[in-house]
Amino acid sequence: MRFIKLKNSLLLVNLLTVLWSVSSYTQPKSITILHTNDIHSNFIPHEAFWKRETPKPLVGGFNELFLIADSIKKVKTALLLDAGDVMTGNPITEYSYKGAYGGALFEMMNMTGYDAWCPGNHDLDISQENLIKLTKIAKFPTLSANLVNSKNKLAYNNKEYVIFKKGGLRIGLIGIISQSLYNLVNKNNLIGIKVLSPEETTQRLVDLLDPKTDLIIALTHQGVQEDSVLAANVSGLDVIVGAHSHTRLSTPKVVNDVIIVQAGSNCENLGELELTVENDKVVKYNGKLIQLWTRESYPKNKLSDFVESFKNRIDKDYSEVIGELISDWKRMNGESGIGNFITDAQREAVHADIAFMNNHGIRKDVSAGPITKNDLFEVLPFRNVLTTFKLSGKQLKSVVEYYINRKSSIQTSGIVCQFKKMDDTTIEFLKFEINGKQVDEEKMYICVANDYLVGEAKRHFGLEVNDAIYLKLTLFEEVEKAIRKVKIIDSIIENRIQEVK
Repeated sequence: MRFIKLKNSLLLVNLLTVLWSVSSYTQPKSITILHTNDIHSNFIPHEAFWKRETPKPLVGGFNELFLIADSIKKVKTALLLDAGDVMTGNPITEYSYKGAYGGALFEMMNMTGYDAWCPGNHDLDISQENLIKLTKIAKFPTLSANLVNSKNKLAYNNKEYVIFKKGGLRIGLIGIISQSLYNLVNKNNLIGIKVLSPEETTQRLVDLLDPKTDLIIALTHQGVQEDSVLAANVSGLDVIVGAHSHTRLSTPKVVNDVIIVQAGSNCENLGELELTVENDKVVKYNGKLIQLWTRESYPKNKLSDFVESFKNRIDKDYSEVIGELISDWKRMNGESGIGNFITDAQREAVHADIAFMNNHGIRKDVSAGPITKNDLFEVLPFRNVLTTFKLSGKQLKSVVEYYINRKSSIQTSGIVCQFKKMDDTTIEFLKFEINGKQVDEEKMYICVANDYLVGEAKRHFGLEVNDAIYLKLTLFEEVEKAIRKVKIIDSIIENRIQEVK
């Protein structure tokens, strides 16, 4: 009799356990995903350039980001994620902290309370070694499942995925970087690195994580278009927190039942995605962007003191006026005044015949008036070094033909030519001079460009560059010297490559 009672008691306990488990499983649970991307070193507020009023209001920075994120975390169960490109854009990346250039940014992220991040292409701008040092400063995991070395091992203290347990949910996070990485970063900084297929890698990990989790999020740095392709071709994924394209998705985009979010750039917004999960499925969502408008004063704390200390250092070192612009420096797809000055400065620095500059390496317009060292840094924030190589006069004609036909995004110095288009692809040069002399097709001319552009020569010039010599001169420093030398700058468009109708 005692045995029967004991057996019945065990059956009752098992039944209650099953009922509790089923109840627990079906009970809707909520999680809030807070997210940033493409911060680009904007740790302090900057002008909201899109506003018409004067003075323009200030937006962004880690102080405001922390206050908003912290206030949300106090009332909601939340994860704070970043989708990469923390680096490049402000001189703070030129200061070493705990052995890493830009390391102070990751200390600020520690203080802000980030839970995970995935690297972006600009986080490799300095070197692989520097990225490894940054990941060691971060007190949160680095996720990048498809970024491996030549032995197919994870290369940067990165993990394929992590599982968080929050609010009764098991949340799987996968990190993915763009497969176009080799077109985005100086090739010298990617030696021994491979990028695996985003779709295949994500599907493999989704299949692995699905039995272990209630919610699966891909933290990606590849752009909203590529995120849409990923969503369409992977089954079992719930959310993509994206980056790279600097897209302000004020409301989420949904592709194949996958919720895609992205928060613009430059630490101007904090993304907030509220999710309700039931039976291993998102049953309700609400996403928005919170504009990080700067308030007049902040409560003093460790983060604000740390931010202020680096702001003061940069103000001291980079606020010096180094020249004056008579006319605006404005970027253009074709020839521009700012492009002319930068290429002229390169050519003069190494006494080359020809200089080239990629348009996308010029990152900011500058209005007429005083130009500071910080203004120039924001124009040329990359650690590019000058690189010399030789091309024949015949090859230079080929480069210019490629530029005309493909509308290649480069600026030039040393070449003056006039041409007529005979048809869609045939070019007749009416004039082609180098340094004021008629080009000699057999002569070898000394050319200079930054190391990134040399690595991408096939894409921008239509030909490979051989026997390049990498100099110990940075593009930023040589342009700075040229500004200091000229002092008053009137950069004009000279029609260096001109079509004659």
